[in-house]
Amino acid sequence: MASDLVLRLVAEHGPWVLLVFYLLYRDLQKDQATRAVLDKNSTVLVEITTIIRERLPRGGLQ
Repeated sequence: MASDLVLRLVAEHGPWVLLVFYLLYRDLQKDQATRAVLDKNSTVLVEITTIIRERLPRGGLQ
């Protein structure tokens, strides 16, 4: 079903359709890679914050 649609689009509009799909696919890959890096950075920042909070002396009258 989906392959028929792609073949029909390529037959009607030529290689431009393939280029658009390829560029959209590459953009999706780049977005996924960016999200993975941001997730990892967030995890590292949370861990660093936790370590800093554990090592700082408590303020107040405890």
